[in-house]
Amino acid sequence: MTALFRPAPWLALALTLAVSPVLAASGPPPDYVLTDNADLAFTSPDGATRIEQYMKDGGNFDVKWQAWARHGEAMTELRPEQGYGAGFRFTPDSQWLVRMQKTGSGAQDLFLYHVENGAFVNATKTSLSDLAWAYFRSRPDTRMKLDYHISANLMKGTEDAYRWLGVDWPANRYLVISLSGEMDKHPKNVAVKGLADWKCRYDLKTGKFDVPAMFAKGNAEALKWEIRR
Repeated sequence: MTALFRPAPWLALALTLAVSPVLAASGPPPDYVLTDNADLAFTSPDGATRIEQYMKDGGNFDVKWQAWARHGEAMTELRPEQGYGAGFRFTPDSQWLVRMQKTGSGAQDLFLYHVENGAFVNATKTSLSDLAWAYFRSRPDTRMKLDYHISANLMKGTEDAYRWLGVDWPANRYLVISLSGEMDKHPKNVAVKGLADWKCRYDLKTGKFDVPAMFAKGNAEALKWEIRR
């Protein structure tokens, strides 16, 4: 740039400020209130991170929730914002976090977070539940249409690598997910029909799903689930 077109010092500063990103304050907006429900507060096994959930009631059933991970004085939002409070479960090494997010009556999603640079961030580009359902539908034996009460659940056992299942899996490695849902169309002599407790395993190290042989029998029964009138 020649001297003829060089901006004045005050103008250069103004232009710099105009294009510089504005850093957001650490924490929820002022119109979000920290819930006093003790069941919605969670602390990592190492005690370093606490999950806090904040609610904003806009009236007319317009309720929004934000979840934040507090690590010392720093806070990181666990996105996305949702319409309900959520449950959370850490792996024993405090490096992974699963959000069990109610989305409606009988419906639930799962979100996965991982520690990077000292803060929890989304570990997958889409929800963990979406990935689990995509895996379910990719299998030749599980191509069924579900219409409501669609739910992905994290089975208990992350804290001890699912020892209650009688397995000897490495710690901090796997998540066991259970999928359920119901169908609109079914025979007249059937009250409810759908999928009940179909299990798969997610590998935190590779980001891949599989179905251990121990789940095969239960999964076959889950695909045939129905309640007759």
